[in-house]
Amino acid sequence: MSGGTMDRRTVTRSAAVLAAALLSGGAGGTAQARPGAQHAARARARTHAGEDVVLTLPAPAGRHRVGVTTLYLVDRDRRDPWNPEVPVREVMATVLYPARTVRGYPRAPQMTRRAAESFAGFVPVHQHPELPDAGVDWAATLTHAHAGAPAQPVRRPVVLYSPGGGHARTLGTGVAEELASHGYVVVTIDHPGDASEVEFPGTTAYRDDPLRTTVFVGDPRTDPSLFRTAIGTRVADVRFVLDRLAVLAAGGNPDAAGRPLPEHLGRALDLRRVGVYGHSAGGTTAAQALYEDRRIAAAINLEGYLDHPAQVPGGTGELFPVARDGVDRPLLLVRTDGFRHGQALEPSWSAVAARSGGLVRRCRVDHADHAVFTDYAALVPQLQAAGLMTSEDRVRLVGALDPAVSVPLVRDRVRAFLARHLAGPGHP
Repeated sequence: MSGGTMDRRTVTRSAAVLAAALLSGGAGGTAQARPGAQHAARARARTHAGEDVVLTLPAPAGRHRVGVTTLYLVDRDRRDPWNPEVPVREVMATVLYPARTVRGYPRAPQMTRRAAESFAGFVPVHQHPELPDAGVDWAATLTHAHAGAPAQPVRRPVVLYSPGGGHARTLGTGVAEELASHGYVVVTIDHPGDASEVEFPGTTAYRDDPLRTTVFVGDPRTDPSLFRTAIGTRVADVRFVLDRLAVLAAGGNPDAAGRPLPEHLGRALDLRRVGVYGHSAGGTTAAQALYEDRRIAAAINLEGYLDHPAQVPGGTGELFPVARDGVDRPLLLVRTDGFRHGQALEPSWSAVAARSGGLVRRCRVDHADHAVFTDYAALVPQLQAAGLMTSEDRVRLVGALDPAVSVPLVRDRVRAFLARHLAGPGHP
């Protein structure tokens, strides 16, 4: 299925509702209009007519059907860095894996209803004003993964994903499904307080709402202290998730709410073969996690800085240790030609390449922009085709490259690198 194909039919709700009950994640918010924006006016008119556009994700190309579940993980050795009232660090993760069967297991929604409401009310206003603030049923988009399906009891390489700054893990669904369909277990991680919306399974003594929204409004790179905290927290989250996956692989249930897990899920994890990839701030996280944690065999940085913001305007930012010292395991750096801050990546990227003895590879995606590494690559052209975004806004967000080209290109580059460096017995 091409990334540019759009299905405007009303999606059957029963499967989505059931899957949402099995999958926890989301938030709530109130939409705010941008007066005078032509595409927003059209979006509002479409909404009032009851014709909200339903977007589709491109199908994965691998031979395996995909199962999905979520994990609620609690690190009692860390306090939350963004909310002093939370005495622990809570993390939500989605696990996608090759399924033994998907019969009787519904396709999961990309976002739960509450997550979609929060996304619609916050992201187009505060993060990506290119997006329409009405006219889209974000909750109606279904993934190609089946909630709760039993896993194949075959040890598979494990790959962790860290999303961009302020992004939720749900925006990395397409690449994660692609990898899972080719025989990987993929764990996408939300970083609460950072992600635009995170929905937990329930409330706690220190959190009276299952929903948590972001503390970020604007670019975290403009605040050196905030950026340092964000990346440090993200790296610690990744390493903690890897710790909890070890519990799962050993036959335990790491879910802090004790929710049941899909059959054979623990038996699907081969923690001798672990990779990590991430977009933007998640790319920074992936590279630094590779440097800090020897359990990680390879990492992919999709257009993330490897230096801190300068403390004073016009100054030079301190290199992260990964760029200062280099790496002794493979690292792939991928950028676009359209990213307006692309030249700012060069000093730190050149530094890590020069200090890594040939273990750093670089490549570029042309006619593309920063968000092409996310699900926006497939979704934004559908919004443009529906008249809800201008061509200028589409290019500003993902570039002009057709999704029929950009989606498989990004997927293939990520998968090829991981296949090369996570090979072993039973490799997919």
